[in-house]
Amino acid sequence: MQFGIFTIGDLASDPTTGRAPSEHERIKAMVALAQKAEEVGLDVFATGEHHNRPFVPSSPTTMLGYVAARTERIMLSTATTLITTNDPVKIAEDYAMLQHLADGRVDLMMGRGNTGPVYPWFGKDIRDGINLAIENYALLRRLWREDVVDWEGRYRTPLQGFTSTPRPLDDVPPFVWHGSIRSPEIAEQAAYYGDGFFHNNIFWPKEHTQRMIELYRERYAHYGHGTAEQAIVGLGGHVYMRHNSQDAVREFRPVFDRSPVMGGGVSLEEYMRQTPLTVGTPEQVIEKTLTFREYAGDYQRQLFIVDGGGLSLKTALEQLDMLGEEVVPVLREEFAKNRSAGVPDAPTHASLLAARDSGRAQTADPVA
Repeated sequence: MQFGIFTIGDLASDPTTGRAPSEHERIKAMVALAQKAEEVGLDVFATGEHHNRPFVPSSPTTMLGYVAARTERIMLSTATTLITTNDPVKIAEDYAMLQHLADGRVDLMMGRGNTGPVYPWFGKDIRDGINLAIENYALLRRLWREDVVDWEGRYRTPLQGFTSTPRPLDDVPPFVWHGSIRSPEIAEQAAYYGDGFFHNNIFWPKEHTQRMIELYRERYAHYGHGTAEQAIVGLGGHVYMRHNSQDAVREFRPVFDRSPVMGGGVSLEEYMRQTPLTVGTPEQVIEKTLTFREYAGDYQRQLFIVDGGGLSLKTALEQLDMLGEEVVPVLREEFAKNRSAGVPDAPTHASLLAARDSGRAQTADPVA
């Protein structure tokens, strides 16, 4: 099972000092988080893609390429790649290039973003959001898997004899997760292709998350990719830790109260009861995270938010130290217990390459 962090790259004022970092400081802080995540033994670093304030990560491939040059092992991913408003041709070429530069340590998560105005900014209509996600991804798959593509669709100009360059590393495209909070059409899309499904459950009660994952698993099996238990699932999480739980709550409460997406409604305590947010000790994070399997089944990827909301880089790095030293080792051991034998690991470039070569060997002419 993979453990890592994802960041949305928001710019917010520190609730205790009132100081907001500059864009330059925030971008550099995200890089520092990625390097620290590898240092403490995590498996994945993922960044969002946003084109609106107060966010800074408008170019994930630029950031991840920079991080790739400064790391050796950690998987580099996106917490959202905007399949609706980005050109599939550009996605195909950009992420294939990144895949080469990172020696295969790349996958990506398709999503539709967090703001409506992004659609007209890129010449699209938000009312076409689901259809754009479906059509654009169908083209992206072909661009990565066919050397020469002739294509005509509804939302972009046709392609005639087009070859996307560079080709994917070893002719194995990056693994794709489809991220969605509330859209069953996206769970269906992930299941249809046998791709991964990432439910960013940080704002939602477990009952909703369970329904979405069960739909994906059922349809994954329906399309013949394996059993429902073999479907590839990822989950989000949000943590703030101190070795004294009262200290954690006291420090995080101002962050929660000032948050435009968390605060202003229910209390912090009620929010923690209803969602995966855990504010407390490392032991409490372990206890809460282990409950995710009760409604999601055995799954492959767990990503946490440890920054944002005005938290300083120093504080976020402290969270990573606790994750790497005290939380993730225990979670690895506990999640491995009673894990069904047929549940696969999260795909990597190496495992996808081996599966492809194994399939070729099994279908080869014995005489040849």
